[in-house]
Amino acid sequence: MQQLLQLDGNLLLLIQNYIRSDAMTPFWKFITFLGDVGWFWIALSLILLIPKKTRKLGVTCLISLVIGTLITNVALKNIVARTRPYEVVPGLQLLIEKQHDFSFPSGHSCASFAVAMVLHRLSPKIWGILAVVLASLIAFSRLYVGVHYPSDVVAGILIGMFSAWLAVKLVRSYDKKRYQKKNGS
Repeated sequence: MQQLLQLDGNLLLLIQNYIRSDAMTPFWKFITFLGDVGWFWIALSLILLIPKKTRKLGVTCLISLVIGTLITNVALKNIVARTRPYEVVPGLQLLIEKQHDFSFPSGHSCASFAVAMVLHRLSPKIWGILAVVLASLIAFSRLYVGVHYPSDVVAGILIGMFSAWLAVKLVRSYDKKRYQKKNGS
């Protein structure tokens, strides 16, 4: 475990020393802002609820967000209670305001991949690809600004992907039962 923490910290310092630049910092701060409290993904999901054609997609995205939030922000962050890296990695400079919750796993990464993977699975290919690209940028931004360890982000991505898979499965199961009930099967 200590070796993982050391590797995590070293990777953050590598990003700080070799990837961060004054010219790119505003971009990465904006990208990380898109993931704050999941607002972008929530708004997108709610917009998808409006047209009847995309309503089921919007519902699936919202279910995925709820699953991810329960696993990440309600359960794991409080169970693991991992200290934020800027508090314990010597020399790591924080680029945004201090966060008020624990570090593991990344809620930004989870919410982003929860919705992006639903879109990747259920929407036209280009929208799914764009969503995954944005989710990846948001996940990396959390490392860039210094608020998460790489393992926090990887765990958030995996939980988001699981949440998307489960949400799709739940919605399809509900649709199947509804169809069977409607048709007397």
